[in-house]
Amino acid sequence: MVNRKELDPEGSPEAAYGARLRRLREDRGWGQEDLAGIMEYSSQHISAVETARKPPTLRFSRTADRAFGIAETADTFERQYREIKHGSLLEGFPEYVGYEGRAVEIRQFEIGIIPGLLQTPEYARVLADSAVRRGAITPEQADERVSLVAERQAALVRPRPPIVFVTMDESCIRRPVGGRSVMDAQLARLVEFAELPNTLLQVAPYEIGERRTLNLPVNVLTLSDRSVIAYAESQAQGHLDRENASVTPMLTAYHQLQAEALSQAVSVAMIEQLRKGTP
Repeated sequence: MVNRKELDPEGSPEAAYGARLRRLREDRGWGQEDLAGIMEYSSQHISAVETARKPPTLRFSRTADRAFGIAETADTFERQYREIKHGSLLEGFPEYVGYEGRAVEIRQFEIGIIPGLLQTPEYARVLADSAVRRGAITPEQADERVSLVAERQAALVRPRPPIVFVTMDESCIRRPVGGRSVMDAQLARLVEFAELPNTLLQVAPYEIGERRTLNLPVNVLTLSDRSVIAYAESQAQGHLDRENASVTPMLTAYHQLQAEALSQAVSVAMIEQLRKGTP
């Protein structure tokens, strides 16, 4: 304890992470060597993260969650890591991404743009660069957003992939993004997605009018314990919801929307027509 360094949790997000790591360790009566043995890291590595000399990684954070028995809680080190890495994202979204990577069922509804899970790198880059030109984010944050798209898509090809339901407003496929070649490759990606054995792609056409049950982008996840959480966002904020009283109606609205949307076969046919340049 002689060389114990005082920590300032307010100094930076990394400092807050390190201070929390030390607090949880000491609450359990563990020294750095004890935690290092449990996590299979060196004590020097533990010390460096605690004092913010080394940034946490996703692997480190997940290992820490298991070590402290908080992997399935709302306040994980993984969530904290994602907030550090993706600080430009809306509140709640980094935490949502952590759950998304472990979900057994994913349901998404999007308006205006292709959902991130289905975006090509080129499409994602056009959107990120556009935000940079508007002054909404920095070039570094744009790179982080594009990297996050790729990270999220890895969930679709893990050994036991989730069932993924995607319902898109027709505006998603008709809104041109990045020019003809970018858009054609993106539409081709949608067709490939629809061919996967664990996916269902549907377009909610303009014609359903007032029968469209959702007016904001919505993400609903079913976890391995069959609990359901939802994430919804507006232009300025996002909200992660775990309360059955509000999540259940959102899931019901999603099912009602699916009933009004085009079948996958008709949706794919509409996308193929757009690729050919026909209305």
